[in-house]
Amino acid sequence: MRIVSVNAWGGAKHDDLIAWLPEVGADVLCLQEVTRTPGRTGWTHFEDAERALPQRADLFDDVRRALPRAQAIFLASDSGPVTVEGERHRQDFGVATLVAEHLPVVGVDSSYVHGVYQDHDEWTSTHRPRNALAVRTVDRDTGRAVCIVQAHGLRDAQGKGDSPVRAEQARKLAELTRRISRPGDLTILCGDLNLLPGSETFAILAEAGLTDLVGAADTRTSSYPKPVRHASYLLISDPAAVKHFEIQAAPEVSDHRPLILDI
Repeated sequence: MRIVSVNAWGGAKHDDLIAWLPEVGADVLCLQEVTRTPGRTGWTHFEDAERALPQRADLFDDVRRALPRAQAIFLASDSGPVTVEGERHRQDFGVATLVAEHLPVVGVDSSYVHGVYQDHDEWTSTHRPRNALAVRTVDRDTGRAVCIVQAHGLRDAQGKGDSPVRAEQARKLAELTRRISRPGDLTILCGDLNLLPGSETFAILAEAGLTDLVGAADTRTSSYPKPVRHASYLLISDPAAVKHFEIQAAPEVSDHRPLILDI
């Protein structure tokens, strides 16, 4: 089974991303920074106090068209305004998990790990709500259940250092992994956690039985100009189950590198 996680950057590198999705062969695909603007297609313009970005109007639908037979779930963390040719529209922002058609989805759960849902009049640039999405499936070859939890971690203008809210985020992630899994399950936690490698988050998640595979590796692409190159992580409850793990440098489909795990 192959699990792939990547922050999709709102589809800013849409053509590269959509061409890559069928090729990567994910059985479970976890995407962060997914957009959905009801009734709109093509491109939108996103802006907050710190940045302005082109984003796909409905990246969730773009991905579903690229993987038409996958079982797709989108979970909105918050919503706010984007513009299309000068007109304002409401865009939902969140995470999406797609499970290949040959795998049964036997459980779904979710939790806010920071804040609660907000519909913004104007996007805030820091401490926006964040949520996590969990699915439980079964590897038909082995009969073992596999739980995949993904999250887009808190963005803080002060940086990626530890803080009380990040510790609380970690505790909520640990609780979700415990809630979705059963004895004997293989559990995986992945996503753009917006953390430094030495974060106390990893000690909290270790208490939940999860081991990080990324460490201090570079998880950014050339599209990201800042010097701190840490963001995305993948943790697993049974490292012996890992057949192959890769932080893919090419092709570049986002400002984040995809994390690819074969179990």
